[in-house]
Amino acid sequence: MSPRSARANEAMREQSMERILAAALEVFSEKGYHNATISDITSRAGVSRGLITYYFPGKQNLVDKLLDRYISSVTSILDVTGTPDERLAAAIDGVLHTVAQSLPVQQMTLSLVINPSTHGLFAEAEARQEAGVRRLEDGLRELFAARGAADPALEEVMLRSVMEGVIFKAAVYRDQYPLERVRRRLYEMYELPAPKTALIQDDPPPVGRMRAARPDE
Repeated sequence: MSPRSARANEAMREQSMERILAAALEVFSEKGYHNATISDITSRAGVSRGLITYYFPGKQNLVDKLLDRYISSVTSILDVTGTPDERLAAAIDGVLHTVAQSLPVQQMTLSLVINPSTHGLFAEAEARQEAGVRRLEDGLRELFAARGAADPALEEVMLRSVMEGVIFKAAVYRDQYPLERVRRRLYEMYELPAPKTALIQDDPPPVGRMRAARPDE
C-alpha cells in the first residue's frame, strides 16, 4: 500500500480539526467555558485526548479559534457590492443568516461576553481581529454617509447595538424568536424595499410571550 499523499494527509488533518471544533462548540454552548472539560469534548468528538491536545493544547486554544472565526464572519458582512440600500440590506441579512445557521456560536459567545471571568477571552479575540472590526465600523459609517445620515458614526453604533440585541434574544429564546419578522421590521426601520423572499424558514407564529429555553432543551 502506497503512503498517503501530502494532500490526503492535509485533508485528514482538516477533517479532524473541524470535528474537534464542532464538538467543542457544542460543549461550550451547552455547559459554558468553565464547566466544559477536554474529556467532554473528547467524548463528543469521538477522538482521543491526545489528538485534541495535539491540535489544541487547552480549552482556551479551542475558544480562541472559534471566536476568531465568528468575529471574522461578522466583520465580512459588508464585503458585497451594490447601492447603499442594497449593501445595508445585505449586512442585515448576513447577520441574521449567521444567527439562524450557527446558534451555538451565538450562545457560546454570549456566555463568554456576559461572564466577567471570561469576558477577557472575547476582548482578546476582538483585539486579534482589530483590522476587521475597524473595517466593519468604517464601512458602516461610509454606508450611512452615502445614505445621507446626519451622524453616520451614531448610526453605525445604533445598527450594531440593534443587531447585537437581536443576537442576544435569538440565543436566549432560540426557536421562539421570530427572526424573519424581525428582519422585515428592520427593513422598514431603515426604509429599505421589502424583501421578496424569506431568509429564515419556519418562523414561529406570533406569540404573547417568549420563555427562555432550559439548558436540557
